[in-house]
Amino acid sequence: MYLGHGAYGVEAASRLYFSKTNKQLNLEEAALVAGIFQTPERQSPFVDMKRATSRRNVVLQRMADERYITQAQADAAKQKPIVTRGAPNQAPGIAPFFVEEVRKHLERQYGAKVLYENGLSVTTTLDPQLQELANRSLEHGLRAYDKRHGWRRPTRNVVAENHTIEGYKDDRWTRGIVVGDVVPAVVITAPKTGPARLKIGSSRVDLERAGYAWTRRTSAVDLFKPGDLVDVAIAKLDATGGAATVTLEQTPLAEGAMLAIDNHSGQIKAMVGGWSFNRSKFNRAVQAFRQLGSTFKPIVYTAAIARGFTPTSILMDAPVSYPAGNGQIYSPHNYDHKFLGPITLRYALEESRNIPAIKMMDTLGPKNVLEYAKRFGFEEEFPPYLPIALGAGDATLLDITSAYTTFPNQGVRMKPFMVLNVKDRDGNLLEENRAEPSDVIRADTAYVMTNMLRGVLTVRGTGARAAGMAGDWPLAGKTGTVDDNTDAWFVGFDPDITVGVWLGFDDKRKSLGAVEQGAFAALPIWMEFMKAYIAGRPDTDDPPHFEAPGNIVFLAVDKSNGSVLPAEMPDAIHEAFISGTQPGANTFNRQQ
Repeated sequence: MYLGHGAYGVEAASRLYFSKTNKQLNLEEAALVAGIFQTPERQSPFVDMKRATSRRNVVLQRMADERYITQAQADAAKQKPIVTRGAPNQAPGIAPFFVEEVRKHLERQYGAKVLYENGLSVTTTLDPQLQELANRSLEHGLRAYDKRHGWRRPTRNVVAENHTIEGYKDDRWTRGIVVGDVVPAVVITAPKTGPARLKIGSSRVDLERAGYAWTRRTSAVDLFKPGDLVDVAIAKLDATGGAATVTLEQTPLAEGAMLAIDNHSGQIKAMVGGWSFNRSKFNRAVQAFRQLGSTFKPIVYTAAIARGFTPTSILMDAPVSYPAGNGQIYSPHNYDHKFLGPITLRYALEESRNIPAIKMMDTLGPKNVLEYAKRFGFEEEFPPYLPIALGAGDATLLDITSAYTTFPNQGVRMKPFMVLNVKDRDGNLLEENRAEPSDVIRADTAYVMTNMLRGVLTVRGTGARAAGMAGDWPLAGKTGTVDDNTDAWFVGFDPDITVGVWLGFDDKRKSLGAVEQGAFAALPIWMEFMKAYIAGRPDTDDPPHFEAPGNIVFLAVDKSNGSVLPAEMPDAIHEAFISGTQPGANTFNRQQ
């Protein structure tokens, strides 16, 4: 039961409007809260005091008519003014998508009456600092993507809405504004030459040409007109708190999602389900089923390693065709439409080559590969077709991020969860959740895969732009891009945390653009998050390690053909093998 301004339930509303518990409300205050139920957006005292008072009085009279109170009590309460003590324009919560998922869980588990009327005390897994990092990283990434695709003229003009420029007020202006905030501003003047003049609350600021250079416009008059409502980022503030320097922004049209999961416990530490909870409450982190693109390839190669292949196994990157039924022929191709001939399994993964992944799926058998997908936690029934190797199956960001936690956690996946415990208003424990482990693959297989996925974040891989970071901190991951660039993915991890990023439009048919692959659109968001996460750790001078099981053997190998090299060779890859599968160990190096 929504009661306005982000408050669900009587208890939350009591605290919002009166800074009291619901048991502490007096008669007229309780009547006001009851009256808001009808249309909280219109009858909140923070929105319309006259309407809120009228509705409160209707409730009081109904209580008298039903003999819950006397007419004299009702009349006396009607004469009292409404005195609010809450804060209607408080900053929105940092994790609305996460909180909504928790709320839905509680309502399913305990019912609306217990949740909204009796009240519950809930301890969650959320890490506020990581959540703030996720919010900021995704916002920056979506804004950067949007700017790459050009300026759009403003859709609102306060003059056209019958306001005056000087008289217009925005709710956002009532909260504190600090450097880095993006806030609405009203255009006062937009000259052909010189800076545009904008209004932000009581402040007047200039928007210089450098602040809108990304639009590729040379004059403010080409961007907007007086009265237009635009977004600006606060770059500098003067000593009195007025905005000194601003840059032009615009609300992105694309959507995105981000998740951070603790590898060792499955606790969800951060969740962003879209650009804005106010724009759309649809949680793209857990509700959006999208094609996975190349993020699924590690599942295929995990099955291969478990079946005896090694990182130096030679795969053929060459044209291939398969009958597809009804006289159709399936002829997959690589992203660059080139064929490289014999390459190592490691190279196929690092460079995300499509043909070797398809051939491996065919060699292992689609049903066998999909058995591994089930082990990794994918609940969808993927059809046993070869294109699944390239991520043609649909899954959520939660599915793929949780699956990847298996690699750094020595083959064990912890079931993801958000609620640690729930207590009733008297402190009685109603629910307690702990890590639920599931053995997915052997620890040695997990380590070999982790070692190969580290190669993605080197100058050899599709995640090369993160090579500098990965040289200083143990990082691994995989890019993913869906046909026509409708979806961009990156999922990566260190020994302790796995973070997944997705970008796309809610309309699955709409492309992000010609160059917007996972490495270009999603990876920078992940990098921004991980840089801040690493900087905030106490062990930056002594990084953690991906722990190798005792049966892992390391050899220096040639990156082009996998042949063993002297350990001191500068360009050699420090390759990991499961003992007994390394070259020269009385085994054979499988080829495909």
